Amino acid sequence: MPSAAGGSLPPASPGAWRTRRANTAVHSRHQLLRIRPEAWAGVLDRAPGIPELAGDERELLAGWAERGWPVIVRRPAPGETRGISVGLPMPPSLGKRRIGLTVPVRAVARMFPLVALEEAAASAAPRMRPQIDAVLALGRRLALRPAVFGALLWQHLTGLSYLRPASDLDLLWPTPDRDIQADLLAGLERIDERGPVRLDGEVLFSGGAGVNWRELHAEIGRPAGAVLVKSMEGAELRCVRTLFA
Repeated sequence: MPSAAGGSLPPASPGAWRTRRANTAVHSRHQLLRIRPEAWAGVLDRAPGIPELAGDERELLAGWAERGWPVIVRRPAPGETRGISVGLPMPPSLGKRRIGLTVPVRAVARMFPLVALEEAAASAAPRMRPQIDAVLALGRRLALRPAVFGALLWQHLTGLSYLRPASDLDLLWPTPDRDIQADLLAGLERIDERGPVRLDGEVLFSGGAGVNWRELHAEIGRPAGAVLVKSMEGAELRCVRTLFA
């Protein structure tokens, strides 16, 4: 089984969402939840296909909650009507299987803030650092603090090897004010073009709805521009002009 470093979530940083009890909060996409270890076995037993896993994959999954590693809130699949829909990815060495689970509210110990890029940067591959530094500089200039998801997030939280040479740098940006929208999107495009890592991710709106920054950049200047907005309720095509009203 892959060796694991770390095992705990980073503390909330200044300006981030406060840590709070899960049963008092509305959950949104990308939210990180820590599951009570004593409830984890029951969560796995109720999940389709999980009891049949074997070997290193099963061993890693079985000890996930005990190590203090989180799950991430996702949009419910058709037919998932009870509990909170969450997921976690297996590392590439175990096939990158995406594990979808449903957890009861009472099984959640805590919910945590998004992990800031500046906090996760130490877990990135050296070749990613120049681009990460450029992204952080862009964020400081525009007074926006990007967060991470995807491979870098999971490598940072677990200490396992999730990043590969072809991995994207997945970022989450808070909604920019109208006067800096163009600067943010143009800045991301410049940093992306320099490589070597592909920048991906979303601009987030209230309630966790988000739109891919590339789509937004391509459509924001068009009179009838429209983008796909993803939320906990689904995905819908929206006119760009309505997003920042």
